[in-house]
Amino acid sequence: MALTILVTGFGPFPGAPFNPTGPLVRRLARLRRPVLAEVRIVTHVFPTSYAAVDRELPALIARHRPDALLMFGLATRARRPRIETRARNALALLPDATGTALRRHSVAPGKPAAMPMPAPAHRLLAAIRDARLAAALSRDAGRYLCNYLCWRAAEAVARGNGPHLAAFVHVPPVRRAPRPRRARKPHPRPTGGDLARAASSLLVALAAAARR
Repeated sequence: MALTILVTGFGPFPGAPFNPTGPLVRRLARLRRPVLAEVRIVTHVFPTSYAAVDRELPALIARHRPDALLMFGLATRARRPRIETRARNALALLPDATGTALRRHSVAPGKPAAMPMPAPAHRLLAAIRDARLAAALSRDAGRYLCNYLCWRAAEAVARGNGPHLAAFVHVPPVRRAPRPRRARKPHPRPTGGDLARAASSLLVALAAAARR
């Protein structure tokens, strides 16, 4: 059975002039693996703005009718990837990349404080670890654009006429070049290649879960 998976990342934002999720998503668009032969991979990089998420996510779902969403965002202080297990109904009054800040403290006023992310988190965690990269589960996606996208994606799944699964992975900043062999201490942050290898494993795991 053919599947469609929508894979998304974000562009730069204040404090992060380089966001590795954009190049990661573009790299996944070129991914070719036999196990994904019947999976259509649609990729998109959101401008880091609330308006872009609200405008573009529904349009992408309507146009491509994905079975699952695999979303990536940057956590600037992280040292390893984190699979988010819930979306928080919370907002920080921080401006997005357009300078816009939402003047409220919740994503959806009057709704529950959190929603579980509709994804097989433990399978995805195992997939990253199988790709030889340390990773963890997280219950706190923050209060910025990444969490906002988590909430909107979980809403889309809950409506029942769109994707069945939605997974969000926070990635750390990447190191730009391999560590020299003479260095004695391992660098705690992955390279772009490390992230691409892990993301490939995530796609395989999510596709398997969507087929079930």
